[in-house]
Parts: sequence; C-alpha cells; structure tokens
Amino acid sequence: MPSMNSRTIAACQACGRMGLEHVIFLGYVPTGNDMVAVGSPLGERPSFPLELVRCPTCALAQVTCVVSAKILYPASYTYRSNSTRILRDNFAELQRQCSRHLGLKAGDFVIDIGANDGTLLSPFRDAGSRVLGIEPSDAAKDAVACGIASIQDYFTPQLARAVRTEYGPAKVVTATNVFAHIDDIHPAIEGIKELLDDNGVFISESHYLLGLLETLQYDSIYHDHLRYYHLGSLTALLGSHDLDVFRVERIPTHGGSIRVYAGRRGARAIDPSVAALRADETRAGLDDGRALGDFRTRVASSKRALNTLLHEIKSQGGRIYGIGAPSRASTLISYTGIDADTLDAVMEIPTSPKVNHYMPGTRIPVQEEARLFNDQPEYALLLSWHIGAELARNLRQKGYRGKFIVPLPAPKLLEVPNA
Repeated sequence: MPSMNSRTIAACQACGRMGLEHVIFLGYVPTGNDMVAVGSPLGERPSFPLELVRCPTCALAQVTCVVSAKILYPASYTYRSNSTRILRDNFAELQRQCSRHLGLKAGDFVIDIGANDGTLLSPFRDAGSRVLGIEPSDAAKDAVACGIASIQDYFTPQLARAVRTEYGPAKVVTATNVFAHIDDIHPAIEGIKELLDDNGVFISESHYLLGLLETLQYDSIYHDHLRYYHLGSLTALLGSHDLDVFRVERIPTHGGSIRVYAGRRGARAIDPSVAALRADETRAGLDDGRALGDFRTRVASSKRALNTLLHEIKSQGGRIYGIGAPSRASTLISYTGIDADTLDAVMEIPTSPKVNHYMPGTRIPVQEEARLFNDQPEYALLLSWHIGAELARNLRQKGYRGKFIVPLPAPKLLEVPNA
C-alpha cells in the first residue's frame, strides 16, 4: 500500500527518462525539522530513504524519495530567512542587480514564491516596487507584520491564475532556495509563466551541483531538495517551457548557489556569463557524469575522518557542542552516526524555535547558546559550517575560548584568534 507521506520516483523529474544512475545512498534519514520537545517519551518517528541519482539524458541530479510537502513545510515550519546575515545581504544585492540589469523601477510588480518572512522582498519594497509573497507556512504572518503583502498558501498554477487576475502580471518573479523543492515542477513553471508579463523575468536561486561536488557538501542533500541543478540541466528544464536562460552567476548563499535569470524565448539577449559557466561545467564533467564518479568514495572518506576526529576528542575526555541546527545537519548527523554520546548538545540563539528540542532522530538537545559560554567546552562542531567563519568570529567575540571543528569537506580545526 503506497505511503501517504512519501513516494518513490523512478523517472527523471525533468525529462521523464527511466533508468536513473545511482550516485550515493545516505541511509534512512529523518526530515530536517522533525524535532520533538526535550523530555518527550520515545516514540515512533518517520525516516525516509535518501538516495541521489543522475539522469543520463538531461544530467539532472535528484533524489528518489519525495516526501509530502505537508510534512516538510507545515504551518509551524521554523526556518526564517532573516536569521542569516549572508542572506539579507544577498537579497539586497539581488534588488540592485534587478535595477541595474533589468531596469526594474519603482512601481514595478515583484512576486516571491516561497517568500518565507519577506526578507527577500523587503529591499524591493524599500526601493518602491509593489511586492507580494507566496508562502505556505506561518512565516507569511511574519512578513505581513513587517508590511509585506503575502498569501499563505502552496504555489500552484491555479493560485498563479488567481494572483494574476487580482494583481496583474509581474515584472519579476523570484524563487530562491525553493525552486528545487517543488515536487511537480512542470506545472509550477507554467504557473510562473502565468505570473510574468511579456518581458518579465524569472529569477531562481538554488544549491549549485558543481559547488556541492567541489566542497563535498553531502549534507546539503536532504529531502527538502528534490533536485540539484547545474546550468545545463536547468537550461534544458526551462527550455522545455520556452524560457531562455539569459544570465547566470554563482553566489555564496547556502554554501554555494547559482542565480539564474530566465525570460520568454527570444525576449532578451543572452549574456556571455551563460556560455562561460556552461564551459566550466563541461570541463568539470557535469555533462557526462564524470564529476559524480568519485563522489561516493570521497564522502565515505570524509565520514570516516570526521568520526575518527570526534572519537579521539571524546576518548581524551573532551566535550563537543554543536553550533547551529540547520536542516542539513540532519543528514550529516544521521549519515555519520553522531549521537548524544558524541555531541553533548547543540547551541542555538535564544529566540530559535528549535531550542529545547532534540535534533532529528536523536536525543541530542538543542539549547540556548549561553550554555556554550558558561560551560566552555573544549570543542565546538560547526554544523552550519557553510557560514562557519561568520559563526566562529561571532562566538569568539562573545567569549567562547575553545576550538572550532569544521566537518566538511575535510574535517579540520578552524583557527580563530581570541577576541
């Protein structure tokens, strides 16, 4: 009997090709936000298979288990975009890019799909754009409280038609760190086209496959992320809907992402950045799959090295506290087998809704970061390692005196001078 919580796919999510090529299996992993309150009795919790595969036709990397959006993104979804400075800076720069390269001006309409708390739309609003966020979780209420008009709902073609009827067409539609999360992607792209005016631009930001491989970010493989784009696979996907990719850039968010501008076929000149990045991808072996060939071996080696380092610290009586509880930590902790005997606790800022909950699939408690400064453990494991340098500097300035461990791509100690 099929599960109501997930389904397994055998055909490519983009082109429909069967016979997908296995890349790596990371085990049965709980979802990144399945966190129960500290002290809760042990009970059954769901975990889902996490396998990365590659399509031999369009070269799209993707997972094979699709977890229900109602499980991944319930109304109580805890993540907030404004919690990370690098994201706030990124979205401010995106607004400047739209003004500089697209001629976006005051009064133009901008829609953000998966708008979370409205952080992306804030600089657009401040520059005079009309803005609208579409967000299924209660983060939409936070956006409204900040003056960002929002619709709390899942994005569908039906909703897109209703939005266009009520608000009119948009000059820009954005989907940042969400375009790879949407299950049935083809209707979603048609919905995005419905929102755009004739010369409108769709801008997506997604984890970048080449960056993932370069820095061995296996922890960025989790159930929220259904697809891992590179420019080649994304160009093919959007092209099947008569959308041209006309500009692209690599950006640092989420440990390495790709920002892609697309418009209706023939509407805009193709920027040289497109051909340049495609050439990089071809040289790196993304088109023929060579780049994925040794990924599993490198991941296994990194796992062993991390376990060895943590074991040595614990065998010498050292204490290790985790720093940050992002969704990606669920994959790292589950795959490497880290438990409460290795990681004493995980630190979060006091306002985080994850405080006083267990990390998914474990009894590792998430606690306020004040404990880090009071206890002064010998080591701090940077689970949000993709912003590790920023976190380490901040914690050092606040008074933490111990050593920092960066788990990926190769486990190492991060040198941060004392304040």
